[in-house]
Amino acid sequence: MKTTLEIQNLKCGGCANTIISKLSELENISDVSISNEDHTVSFSYENDNVFTEAKQLLHKIGYPTVGEKNALTTKAKSFVSCAIGRMNG
Repeated sequence: MKTTLEIQNLKCGGCANTIISKLSELENISDVSISNEDHTVSFSYENDNVFTEAKQLLHKIGYPTVGEKNALTTKAKSFVSCAIGRMNG
């Protein structure tokens, strides 16, 4: 199955690099792509459990989906993820 999620805190290529890297590490996730203009992440997944795991991972690294709580601590995590993505990109 393929999905596209609108996410919060997506700012740049560094963010995108981190998201692609982290999601690609999950089993049964493939074809990860990012649109900075639309603030979306798209990927293919095998089942609902994998989809839920991907959403939880996005939130954990600072990129919750639109509609989820976006606390200051979550925003701070996105800055760290962004910096890591810039260094590794």
